[in-house]
Amino acid sequence: MTSDTTTSSSDMDSTTVPGGPDLAAAPGREHRQVTPPEDRYATELAFLAAQDTGPRPPGWRLTPRAVVTFVTGSAGEALSLPKAARPDAGVPRRLVIEQKFVGERALVERCVVTLAGERGLLLVGEPGTAKSMLSELLSAAVCGTSALTVQGTAGTTEDQLKYGWNYALLLAQGPTEQALVPSPVLTAMTRGAVARVEEVTRCLPEVQDALVSLLSERRIAVPELAGSEGAQVHAAPGFSLIATANLRDRGVSEMSAALKRRFNFETVGPIGDVDAETALVRRQSRAAVERAGAAYQVDDAVLEALVTAFRDLREGRSSEGWEVERPSTVMSTAEAVSVAGSLGLAAAYFPGDRDVLSLLPGHLLGVVRKDDPADAARLLGYWDGPVRRRAEQGSATWRALWDLRAVLEN
Repeated sequence: MTSDTTTSSSDMDSTTVPGGPDLAAAPGREHRQVTPPEDRYATELAFLAAQDTGPRPPGWRLTPRAVVTFVTGSAGEALSLPKAARPDAGVPRRLVIEQKFVGERALVERCVVTLAGERGLLLVGEPGTAKSMLSELLSAAVCGTSALTVQGTAGTTEDQLKYGWNYALLLAQGPTEQALVPSPVLTAMTRGAVARVEEVTRCLPEVQDALVSLLSERRIAVPELAGSEGAQVHAAPGFSLIATANLRDRGVSEMSAALKRRFNFETVGPIGDVDAETALVRRQSRAAVERAGAAYQVDDAVLEALVTAFRDLREGRSSEGWEVERPSTVMSTAEAVSVAGSLGLAAAYFPGDRDVLSLLPGHLLGVVRKDDPADAARLLGYWDGPVRRRAEQGSATWRALWDLRAVLEN
C-alpha cells in the first residue's frame, strides 16, 4: 500500500494546485510565517548525519546521540566532520549546533531512548512549556519530517487516526487502494516515521481507544479491502508515536489505563533558570519582530522585569521569597514571548508615543484575565506586594512600574 496521497508541508513547496496559482512561484513563498524544523535546520541535520556515523535504530536518519545534540545544542562548541566524511554540497565541515529546546538534557535523552525502543512517548505539562516544539524537533531529527500530525479535539474522529476515503473514487471504483486516503498515522506506519498526536486528552475516549490496538499490534486493519494484500497495514521499522497532553486538560477525556501503559510519560516543566528563560524570551520575541521587518527595541531591563513578573506569578513566590497569590491562568514562557513580541512591535510601529515599559502592566493584565476576570485583583495584589517593595528598595525599573499602578485599576 502506498502513501502518495499524503502531502507534507515540505512537499507543498513544489505543488501546483489544479486551476489555481503555482504555490512554488507565489511571491514571498520562501518567507513562511512558520518554517518546519526540518527545513529551518536542514543544514544542521545534514551536518549531524555526516558527523556522527555511529549505530542508528532502524529507519532513523541520525544516531540517538546526534538527535539529542540537535535538540539541546552543542553548548557553543563547533563540531567537526570526520576527515573521511563526504558531506552534501553546502554542508560545512565545522558547525555550532544551536540550542532549540531549553530544558534538561536528561529529559531529551529519555525521550530519544523511548523512541529508539519504538514505544509511544507522551509529553505532559502545563500549557506553554514547549511540548509541541519538542515533539516537532524530535520528529524532524529522527525521520526528517514533523508534518505527520493529528490535532486532537473533541471533533477528532477515528478516521483521522486511521484512514478515510476519496468518495469520488470510492463511488467510481469501489474500495481500492487508490481510493484510500491514509491518515498521518497510517502514513508514518508505512514509511517507518514518527507520527504526532497533539492534545490527545481532548480526543473522545472511543478515539483514544483506537490508539490502544494501534500501539500494541502495530498494524491497522482495512476490512473494506478484505481479501487483498492491503487488508492489513503493518508498521515499518522506525515507526513510533509522540503525543502531547496539557495537565490542565485532565478532566476533558481522561486516558484509560490501557492507553497509559502503552506510553512512556515525560513531564516538560517550566524553565528553571531565570537567565535561560530571559534569553529565550529575548531570542524568540526578537525573531518575531524581525520577521515583521521591524527593528527590535525592547531593552534588557524591560525584558528582565517581564520575565520576573511571569515567574513570580507562576510560582506563587517572588525571587526574594515573598508570597504571591497565583492567578488561575498559566503564566507560561510562551505567553511571556508573546508579550515581549507585542512590546517590540509597539515600539517599532508607534515610535516615541510612549515608553515601552509603560505598556507592560496592560499586557500583563490581558494575560492574567484570560481564565478568570477576577484574577485582575491578584495582579493588583502583586503590584501592592513585590512591585512596591522593589520600588522602595531603589530599583528604577520597578519604581516606574509602581507608578503605573493606576493602569490596573481602570
